[in-house]
Amino acid sequence: MPVKKIIALVPMRHHSQRVPGKNYRPMAGKPLYAHIIETLLQVPQLAGIFVDTDSDAVLEGLARDYPTVICHRRPESLRADDIPMNEILMHDTEQAPADLYLQTHSTNPLLKAATISNAIDALLQKYPAYDSLFGVTRRQVRFYDELGRPINHNPAILLQTQDLPPVYEENSTMYLFTRQTLAARRNRLGERPMMFEVDPREAWDVDTEVDFSIAEMMLLARQAEGSKY
Repeated sequence: MPVKKIIALVPMRHHSQRVPGKNYRPMAGKPLYAHIIETLLQVPQLAGIFVDTDSDAVLEGLARDYPTVICHRRPESLRADDIPMNEILMHDTEQAPADLYLQTHSTNPLLKAATISNAIDALLQKYPAYDSLFGVTRRQVRFYDELGRPINHNPAILLQTQDLPPVYEENSTMYLFTRQTLAARRNRLGERPMMFEVDPREAWDVDTEVDFSIAEMMLLARQAEGSKY
């Protein structure tokens, strides 16, 4: 299947259990959601940005500041905390037809447009040998399971951490997938997913108050250095 149209999906809840008002709370001078929206607007491969939310604050802000973004009010049936994200994405992909979807989050304010663009190119160059993509963070530290058993190293051989075999953490920064994969597997990852490594400085996810504070400090430092999104 030729990929002609790619749409970004950005689901956002109004309610946040651990960080009240997270998605629309000010960070480094603008609402949290604004950072990822402005990043996505700079990704040349994207044909559009689709935001699914139950938040009046988000809907009003997007309509005012980012009129090209497609806004969709999430139906009541998909607003409960225990609704799986894949069911929300099934609904969203029905509302916004495309050949390929990029899903990211408002809680990834440090992710750069160039990184997203490079990920899209990486998948398209290998598609359909790889049928989907997800962002990962490389970890080279000594991991143990809940029983204290080593996972990625031999404690009797004390290698330097930089020499350990890497393991990769799914960091939720981005997913690339087709609706066909999502419908068949109820999963963003297909049978042959590509891992795409994201710099840890971009992969910070805002999940707690501490995360919020650190991400804001990193954004302010980036702005002071004159770094571009």
